[in-house]
Amino acid sequence: MYTIADSSKTFDSLCQDLEEAVKNNGFGVLHIHNLGDTLRSKGLTYSEECKVFEVCNPVQASKVLAIDVRLNMALPCRISVYTDRGSVKIGYIDPGAMLSSLSSDPALVAIAEEVESSMLNILQQAQ
Repeated sequence: MYTIADSSKTFDSLCQDLEEAVKNNGFGVLHIHNLGDTLRSKGLTYSEECKVFEVCNPVQASKVLAIDVRLNMALPCRISVYTDRGSVKIGYIDPGAMLSSLSSDPALVAIAEEVESSMLNILQQAQ
């Protein structure tokens, strides 16, 4: 259900390279949530770094919404860059697994497979 990879890059470098890989694969970055900074700004102790990138391929998203508008709640895709005890990681929840848990429509399965292939390309290019 999860695709996670270790990276030898620094956290900041991986974040920068992820943004470029997203664009190179026909997706756009809609928003970046800096969870580490948010938690620390609320007075909580959090020693790791974590950014969640909301990414979207508008063509694929429109296909999903045309089949079942309720799936807007599963969009956009998210890719996380984070640290875990000194390791820098990048990962996402597999679109196919997520959508198959919400719908059994064969058209959605095909779209999810295409998106998942793109997400893997993005991860590998950024890594």
